[in-house]
Amino acid sequence: MNRILRGILLYRNTDRLQMVKEFEQVRDHPEPKAVFFTCMDSRMIPTRFTETHVGDMFVVRNPGNVIPHAHHFEDEYFSCEPAALELGCVINSVRHIIVCGHSDCKAMNLLYQLKDPDFSSQKNRRLSPLRSWMCTHAGSSLTKFTEWKNNGMKDPLIFSSETSTRKFVAYIDPESKFALEDKLSQINTLHQVSNVASYGFLKERLKTHDLHIHALWFDIYTGDVYFFSRAAKRFVPVDEDNFHKLSEEVRKYYS
Repeated sequence: MNRILRGILLYRNTDRLQMVKEFEQVRDHPEPKAVFFTCMDSRMIPTRFTETHVGDMFVVRNPGNVIPHAHHFEDEYFSCEPAALELGCVINSVRHIIVCGHSDCKAMNLLYQLKDPDFSSQKNRRLSPLRSWMCTHAGSSLTKFTEWKNNGMKDPLIFSSETSTRKFVAYIDPESKFALEDKLSQINTLHQVSNVASYGFLKERLKTHDLHIHALWFDIYTGDVYFFSRAAKRFVPVDEDNFHKLSEEVRKYYS
């Protein structure tokens, strides 16, 4: 806590005045452009690697960047994640939803262990809110990963997107650069796209292409950020070589 207090003191003498100026600029008319779902991992600082500032995004963080599917709730509004979607996309008319996973995700590492029936038993889940959260809301990601792994990890996967009739194909880590848990993390990130689309209050905007869902993935060891390109059918690094292609894809399909 002392470190936090020292950090606040440093902020008062360095960044505070600039931040107050930014607050004044957006105080009465903020125009956030995205709802950004990511993991609560302490190494993930989304405003840092996206260079976003005051008023640019709504940021929602939880273990494993999971958005529970609407079928888990009798009332689809009864959860933090859909409440955030309503605040961002209904009340504030944000047009872009971003789900961002990352490498060495502790929640995904735990999810990978949950393939062990004893580890994921009801008894153990009652003792661990995190196990229960991951089993309940990310178990379908693990099932999809397990089937893909058992089939040799070469075949493309098909994910539902903005509507039930719109789907996209994904090749997961075709160069086999990442650990199994990281492959699971990428699958889980893409699976959340269909979970986002399950909420009734978003369906009309998704159907009319007035609202778009994107997937990012962050490698904490290299600092590289990957954008899931539906044209390339894979996560593509956002770098100088790919920027113009990705920018054109966004302009063509998501503007």
